[in-house]
Amino acid sequence: MSPSPRPTEPAVTVGLSGGVDSAVSALLLQRRGARVSAVFMKNWEADDREGYCAAAQDLADAQAVCERLGVALEAVNFSDAYWDRVFERFLADHRAGLTPNPDVLCNQEIKFHAFLEHALNRGADRIATGHYARVEHAGGRFRLLRGADPEKDQSYFLYTLGQGVLGRVEFPVGHLTKPEVRRLAAEAGLPNHARKGSTGICFIGERRFRPFLARFLPLSPGEIRTLEGEVVGHHEGLAFYTLGQRRGLGIGGRRGARAAPWFVLAKDLGRNVLVVAQDHEHPALLSKVLTLREIHWVAGSAPAGRLDCTARIRYRQKDQPCRATPLSEDRCRVEFARPQWAATPGQSVVFYDGDECLGGGVIEPSDPAGIEARGSG
Repeated sequence: MSPSPRPTEPAVTVGLSGGVDSAVSALLLQRRGARVSAVFMKNWEADDREGYCAAAQDLADAQAVCERLGVALEAVNFSDAYWDRVFERFLADHRAGLTPNPDVLCNQEIKFHAFLEHALNRGADRIATGHYARVEHAGGRFRLLRGADPEKDQSYFLYTLGQGVLGRVEFPVGHLTKPEVRRLAAEAGLPNHARKGSTGICFIGERRFRPFLARFLPLSPGEIRTLEGEVVGHHEGLAFYTLGQRRGLGIGGRRGARAAPWFVLAKDLGRNVLVVAQDHEHPALLSKVLTLREIHWVAGSAPAGRLDCTARIRYRQKDQPCRATPLSEDRCRVEFARPQWAATPGQSVVFYDGDECLGGGVIEPSDPAGIEARGSG
């Protein structure tokens, strides 16, 4: 049996999604003796005729977990905040030719801002989520560490969290592997112990991306051209494509052309042209130096001078050796030891020193003038 919570134990509100990770987080906190409550966050209310949204089932699963654990559950609607702080930015970035990462912004603005404020206002001492990450207090500051399970580590999506937030956050499953989490859930009789993990856009879920985005952004058809300016197809709108994309271009076999796949090299917003080539290792897809904006350092301040560390330009990428040089308070230059493939404007570069997540920033668009000039014919 879990120990009865004592008034001196911290009051922790768990963000309960209906999934097994947050459920086991509540279980572990309860076993520790914490005063546990739970919040189910509803963050999307747009018409869902296609049936992709599983919010009702998620809530039912969260309720079943709370009934099993004897934990009070509050359903809170953050959909207005999500639309204003996350989804509007998501759409604006796509209009600007970027490929944003909504999970990073969702964590920053909803899970660790709106939810945290709500919980603290309701009397919680801190919040907990089912993220695979760890927080350590050492040397007078909080350190954000990778989750113990390298296959599930989610620190990449948490690099915007600062010292004030980390001091109020717990990640109870961060020291566990996914199989260990499922085993604990099964042993405790949690009803969702075998539930499939969630994927897709944060709080919106799994969807066919192009039809979903087309509901909010108008189609803007244009030409698909090679670097030499030859028209090889037509696109539906630059917002629906990303750097390095191979599938969905609709470029069929062409007389005299190599039987090789096509890749997106650039998006020319000025002329509404998608630039492509038949070369996975084309120089336009390789970047050794990047400029980042919206820089955030977990420690609260930029390192003094240049920083030799590792970085990821996308989730699940292996760490890449690099050197980061702050340019200003919110911009940074990154030089990698080896060229990086399809470093996509709008995506995040996240820095690491061993297991510690140091911070990160958003990739700025590079000047496409060279590619555009060569593609103008």
